[in-house]
Amino acid sequence: MDKILPTSNLENQTKTQKSFFSSYSNVLPPIIAGLISVIVNYGGTFILIFQAAQMAGLSPELTASWVWSISIGVGITGILLSLYTKEPIITAWSTPAAAFLITALVAVPYAEAIGAYLLSALAFVILGITGYFGKLIRLIPVSIASGLLAGILLQFGISAFSNMTIDPSLAISMFFVYLFAKRFSARYAIVSVLTFGFIFLVLQSQIDFSGFELKLAYPIFTEPAFSINATLSVALPLFLITLTGQYMPGLLILKNDGFKTSAKPILAITGLGSFLMAPFGSHAFNLAAITAAICTGKESHEDPSKRWIAGVAAGIFYILVGIFGVTLAALFTAFPTAFISTLAGLALLSTIAGSLANAISDSNTREAALITFLATAANINLFGIGGAFWGLVLGLISYLILNGKFKSFSTQNLLL
Repeated sequence: MDKILPTSNLENQTKTQKSFFSSYSNVLPPIIAGLISVIVNYGGTFILIFQAAQMAGLSPELTASWVWSISIGVGITGILLSLYTKEPIITAWSTPAAAFLITALVAVPYAEAIGAYLLSALAFVILGITGYFGKLIRLIPVSIASGLLAGILLQFGISAFSNMTIDPSLAISMFFVYLFAKRFSARYAIVSVLTFGFIFLVLQSQIDFSGFELKLAYPIFTEPAFSINATLSVALPLFLITLTGQYMPGLLILKNDGFKTSAKPILAITGLGSFLMAPFGSHAFNLAAITAAICTGKESHEDPSKRWIAGVAAGIFYILVGIFGVTLAALFTAFPTAFISTLAGLALLSTIAGSLANAISDSNTREAALITFLATAANINLFGIGGAFWGLVLGLISYLILNGKFKSFSTQNLLL
């Protein structure tokens, strides 16, 4: 008589396989989102740090220390904040501050610049501990915040299509890969675009690996010096530029995607990290703005509770770049600009669409939100302060005048 084999083992094996594939599908998209945010950061704005180092006359060793300190610092703070909050807290270096330093470091000795970095970082720690900044952010109406975010991201969305003139074969093919992948599996749309684009560039010999060589980077300590000149000409502008150009839009991006994280731990931890890394060359790292939107939206994961994985993944990638310093950073800068900007634009399409929808959903505040959107997209630059700040100011003024009301604001609100 034949024995009937038990099916429990087979059922258990099937359940294990399903669990594995389910876990894989949950983890992969946010990891790829984290990777894309890192690629966009290094491939898009990291050149500003090299330019600032060159203008300051820094040696290759000091430049490598700058790369090491800012990459390791960004990675560690991003991982800690994402694990602590279980939200996608993406940190990055201050891009507007790096642009500012290209001219500022010419007239200030490097040791005094390090001292200015320390003072700026200390100010962020104090601001984070008091909690005032987060309370101010929460007073901003949702429609105005959404208009601001859409305005910040607009140029990146446009670049995905303007690149069709610059590099038609690459940009157009990436666009259609995105459409078909989005049609059949929205979760893997950006993964598909990244994979296709990389293969396309390799086949077209548009990425040169011949000079690529892994070398470990190491930090170099610079003893800080302090002066009134450096405090006023570097520390104060560095603080204001980073606050208005990075933290403000970064917090509004988190708010726009439904995350409620307090600004206190973000400012305090990134400020403390900047303070510790400043003697090794790091000018400032903070909450990311544009690249954060890649990880906080639906493209990262349909389930918001899983998007924190993107923050941890981005942090790990930053640390890997930091370990190998300038060498690995050079790999990201080797990607053509058209590829980087097209990838970023396509990754941000859903976020731009959602922001515009939120901005105009309320007919009472629609015009003020539109003014915020257009003024931000115009990238007004006055007194060294960028477009995000002025877009918000004009939007809030319009909101006050057109609607005749504003969320009640008093000293008591800030102390709650």
